[in-house]
Amino acid sequence: MSSDESSQSSSSDRREAVREKALQVQTQQSRMRMLRRGTIGAVVVAAIVATTVIITSVVSSAVKPNLVPANAADDGFVVTSFDGIPAGSGAMDVSATPKASEDTGKSSTPAASDQAVVDIRVYVDYLSEGSGMFQQANVQQLAQWVGTDTVSLTYYPVAMLTAKSNGTKYSLRAASAAACVAGYAPERFAAYNHTLLTQQPAVDSGGYSDTELADMAQASGVSNPKPVRACIEDEKYLSWAKEATERALEDLPDTDGLVLTGTPTVLVNGIPYIGALDDAQEFSQFVMTSASDAYYQTPSPTPTPSD
Repeated sequence: MSSDESSQSSSSDRREAVREKALQVQTQQSRMRMLRRGTIGAVVVAAIVATTVIITSVVSSAVKPNLVPANAADDGFVVTSFDGIPAGSGAMDVSATPKASEDTGKSSTPAASDQAVVDIRVYVDYLSEGSGMFQQANVQQLAQWVGTDTVSLTYYPVAMLTAKSNGTKYSLRAASAAACVAGYAPERFAAYNHTLLTQQPAVDSGGYSDTELADMAQASGVSNPKPVRACIEDEKYLSWAKEATERALEDLPDTDGLVLTGTPTVLVNGIPYIGALDDAQEFSQFVMTSASDAYYQTPSPTPTPSD
């Protein structure tokens, strides 16, 4: 091969090597660009997903309905049985139910007429000494009246003394716990309500812990202790108890503009009882009078004309 041919061949080889190197560099750069685009795309997608999750969470929280305990009616719980309350609880026996004096001619039991059933509503704070006093004095006759279907009895747990428990919010927590039992084990609400009212902690103390409140519920005989305990220890109805109290402070249902001003507030056919809280006889006379008034105010059926 001549020197000219050799020179041309070497020059061609160098050009080919340069082109190959340039192609490799171009391919590598293309791969890097694709990788960067993929990384940016992944970051953008991740950001979009994260933003969507945050927005969904915020919206869900905003529209999440307030938890309301089962069996609540206007924030109260109707008592249909006093099962679980030991016989002889309270300051009086059923056999000692106060009798009306001979000149009044009134029975010691409200009139057993479907049209004259007496409506008794009791607003209680489980830290209120007065609430405990009323329960202790009247539980036996309340049980008798409920047992004979002569009264409709409803308890309304409220939290008027939340600031009187060294920061533990005992009134709120106890009301929430009562709502848990009413919702999950309504057959034992009366027993648990009675326990909370008659085994009260001292005002300005921390009160019972949530675990102790759950223990007390279990001791009252609930048939499904696990969900009741979880409800109490999670303070499931704490917000409901606060809002129920606020509603009562603004208006008491089925009354002529009455509002909650203290506990206990006891309404008999919508009329506040203002007598002694620890005097079962005085309260019984008030109920008898209300029953009599309700009976005589009930319109008599219109006679059907005879042919």
